[in-house]
Amino acid sequence: MPQQPTAQVTAAEISRIAGVTRATVSNWRRRHDDFPAPSGGTESSPLYDLEAVRTWLAARGHASAASPAEELRTMLRLHGRAGSGAASDSAELLLLVLAAARRSPDELAATAGRSGADLASEAERDRAAVADAVPETADGTVRFEAEDAPVLRALYACVREEGGQAALGVLAEWELEDSAASGAYRTPEPLTDLIARLVPGTPSSVLDPACGSGSLLAAALRRGTQELYGQDVLPVQARRSAVSLMLTAPDSSVTVRAGDSLRADAFPDLLADAVLSNPPYGIRDWGHDELAYDPRWAYGVPARAESELAWVQHALAHLVPGGHAVLLLPPATAGRASGRRVRAELVRSGALRAVIALPVGASVPLHVGLQVWVLQRPEPGGTERKSVLFVDTAAETPTTATGRGAATAPTRTRGAGRSASVDWAGVTARALDAWEAFRASPDAFEGEPGVAHAVGVVDLLDDVVDLTPARLVRASRAEVDPAKLAAEVDATRQDLVKAAKALARTAGREGWSAAGAEPREWRTATASDLSRGGALTLLRPVPDSARPRAHAASGDSRTPVVRAVLTGSDIATGSGPTGEPTELYDDTSPVITVGDVLVRAVASTGGPMARVAGEQDAGALPGPHVHLFRPDPARLDAWFLAGFLGAEENIAGASTGSTVLMVNPGRLRVPLLPLEEQRRYGEAFRHVHGLRAEAQRATRLAEETAGLLVGGLTGGQLLPSPGDG
Repeated sequence: MPQQPTAQVTAAEISRIAGVTRATVSNWRRRHDDFPAPSGGTESSPLYDLEAVRTWLAARGHASAASPAEELRTMLRLHGRAGSGAASDSAELLLLVLAAARRSPDELAATAGRSGADLASEAERDRAAVADAVPETADGTVRFEAEDAPVLRALYACVREEGGQAALGVLAEWELEDSAASGAYRTPEPLTDLIARLVPGTPSSVLDPACGSGSLLAAALRRGTQELYGQDVLPVQARRSAVSLMLTAPDSSVTVRAGDSLRADAFPDLLADAVLSNPPYGIRDWGHDELAYDPRWAYGVPARAESELAWVQHALAHLVPGGHAVLLLPPATAGRASGRRVRAELVRSGALRAVIALPVGASVPLHVGLQVWVLQRPEPGGTERKSVLFVDTAAETPTTATGRGAATAPTRTRGAGRSASVDWAGVTARALDAWEAFRASPDAFEGEPGVAHAVGVVDLLDDVVDLTPARLVRASRAEVDPAKLAAEVDATRQDLVKAAKALARTAGREGWSAAGAEPREWRTATASDLSRGGALTLLRPVPDSARPRAHAASGDSRTPVVRAVLTGSDIATGSGPTGEPTELYDDTSPVITVGDVLVRAVASTGGPMARVAGEQDAGALPGPHVHLFRPDPARLDAWFLAGFLGAEENIAGASTGSTVLMVNPGRLRVPLLPLEEQRRYGEAFRHVHGLRAEAQRATRLAEETAGLLVGGLTGGQLLPSPGDG
């Protein structure tokens, strides 16, 4: 039998496999002569033979540090593509994830002891049980074989230890790495929630004709929709979307198909209550010639350069009369000359209800300020719509009378090699407040100067039909009262001066000293080790979808309580719990108490990764992307724990993934120090936390003051100071 090819790994991947920091791997390379020599790559980016690395780690007790997800990723690289069985096909493995998630933990644990042949047979039975669930799967002629056992064993272990979604993410990442597809990325969750919330009420059925990994359909599911339809041109994305939604809500109706929605609509007769979509942008080969007489173009045939307006009309064609569509589109759609006629018909007919401009960095491409279009299919004999709402969520608010300008500090999102500041709480509040007020009474809507403005249909139907929100709301700035704005500027400026003084006092602390000629070397333990020893407890939230079923199954009819939710963004920005209250049972999900340590589950730049829960957090529930550690105060200092758990190198060593880095909480490492020494470090970390909080407050106030001044000067409400000359 030919020898199986081995994979090659980078130093960063070795750190994740071993559960150590990258600095530790560098030390191993320098200090241990027997560390495997590079087998490829370049001098600056060497690659190492994975099997040689695993053998070296095993001899030093590090082989078991890899998380189940990392082990699955490794087995796929080692055996997946090289095999001839069904384990080389991601579609078949996705089916297996769905089947494995329906089995008990004990049944999954038993697979570890199966022989290769028995495990392959068991996997075949599991796959057959869900064969009709995933679109575009194989016809069953390719079967799992004994040589697939390493992949199968790792997949079952990953589902058992980390859940089906973790295994699903690894498989999708693996498939996309080797595909020629480009532009596959997840829409940020805060944006998907905003898009879903722009649909009034709870639609019973939702379609996403370019569903990708299913993030928008998942947002609709969180809002209560139970009938979901999706289609995507990439088969792997369609499969991933189907399995992900079925894992999240097994009792919902989920139908996902693979294919090009514009050229080969999988749901030609479907009329849904709502359509949510983030369609591909700038596609010239979208079928312009072959679809020239398509009945979907009720508002005009889209130009060759206007694929986005084709998606808009495709969405409207799939709505029941009165149904809403919400699409994420590039800003050029609002003003490009080639789309003028279609835009004019959308406005004239009343189909276009609102255009909401997002700040730069809200989603890929991060250098562009995208727009959200809200549309509604006209109803025969319905009310005439005389205006369209325009909202610029990226605009500087000329007045903070509503309190929106000081809601939260900005957070950071990462993707495409860049990062951008996005105040999601502020963006969501501005968009939803304006939309709900406009929808309630379009004719009486007063808007917010410089932020939200309703423009009459007649005023929009000029030679250009430019629907760019920034241009249309700019004129409303003149409505701000100069005296009120001057008073607002003065009050904000005084707050800024106080914040700057507080920051200077905090930053002026002295006494930091060098540790010696060499950095201290820690003897560490993983969070999992500390949990097994009773020094801390790692509390995992129960998935939302599991709670009602669990209580129903047990006959429990208790009334759920409503609690606030602390999100990963709250940790990054230092705010209190801002997550939308959700109906959760307090005995099935951990409730945050003072002294708990909260760690963000998604590794990203900007803001701290961990913090100690205070009074403002007590009683809230940890969000889906928050890990909760509860230390024993007699053995672990909370601030010491938070400082080391949130350290950059520690987070990097415990994270897996490519586009999105997920933190494995059990792999985070903590130095083993006496309690008194822990408290000294804890006090230092507490001081750093205070320094960061003061800096965030001063930065926010500086941005707010500058925005008020610029808006007032350019809007004509303020005059330059005499000293500015």
